[in-house]
Amino acid sequence: MDVLLSIPLLSTLLTPSWSTSMNLLFFYATWSTLVLAYDPTKIHASALLALRVILWLAPSLLFLTFDSLLPSLASEIKFPGTRLAPRRPLRLLGIAVGNMLLATGVEAALSYGFHQATGDTIFRTSTTLPLPWQLFKHIATLLAAREVLTYYIHRFVLHGKKSATLTRLHGQWCHAHPMSSLQLYLDHPLPLLVHRLIPIMLPALAVRPHLLTYMLFTMICTLEGTLTNSGYSIVPGIILGGMARRTAVHYATKGDANYSPLGVLDWAHGTSRGGDVLADIKDEAEKHDVKRRSARKVNKGARAVQNSKWLNDDE
Repeated sequence: MDVLLSIPLLSTLLTPSWSTSMNLLFFYATWSTLVLAYDPTKIHASALLALRVILWLAPSLLFLTFDSLLPSLASEIKFPGTRLAPRRPLRLLGIAVGNMLLATGVEAALSYGFHQATGDTIFRTSTTLPLPWQLFKHIATLLAAREVLTYYIHRFVLHGKKSATLTRLHGQWCHAHPMSSLQLYLDHPLPLLVHRLIPIMLPALAVRPHLLTYMLFTMICTLEGTLTNSGYSIVPGIILGGMARRTAVHYATKGDANYSPLGVLDWAHGTSRGGDVLADIKDEAEKHDVKRRSARKVNKGARAVQNSKWLNDDE
């Protein structure tokens, strides 16, 4: 527990700071203390569990409570096909939490086994923080690899004929009930590990980034998965909202379309339904262009008013 509470990433996010420089200094000092005081495999496992509890379990419980207490209001802000409350929600909650703990435990076991076998860690766990360009490059590489692996695993392994057992289990467990806020980890344990763990862990094993980079990558994936699998149509942002819409269509069609998180490979292979990612990007660009044009008009109007005021003062 003391390891979990000492995670600097959480302290940085949850503790307000009056100065960015002081915040970074505090982050570095806390991270250095943590690295020097604890085993790197314990830091990895504790940070992973904390991120998933905060970014998936807590919001999912909030969404589930809202759906149960105010079903009529919840149905107004959810996609069609996701408006029915799940039967036996406590059972589904137990399955989802168990799967989350299983995925975290398997990853922690892999990290521990690698450390015992090689004497090294999967991820670089040093007091030196990753450089911004290196951080961006590794995150972009990991996200791109995850997109590719998720698409082909999801389409051909879980919804194809490559593995009859995994396809059957995935259909019986993941697609046998209305989509709910627990959906990210709601599956049979075996297809869940193939679907959720391999696309994240395999690229990370190949790249072997800094542990903080990997935690940021995990944070992005977990938060994105929580929002896009919630069933809500009010997910902020055009691109993220489009991902949520396509995820809802995937479950509504029993897995006949929309297999990747972002939707790039769905667009490339013609398996996208409910709008594709290029349309979302175009809408996002147009929205920002409208904002820029509006800002220019406001500035132009302000200058005109100011010039008029100066003319009146001169008179």
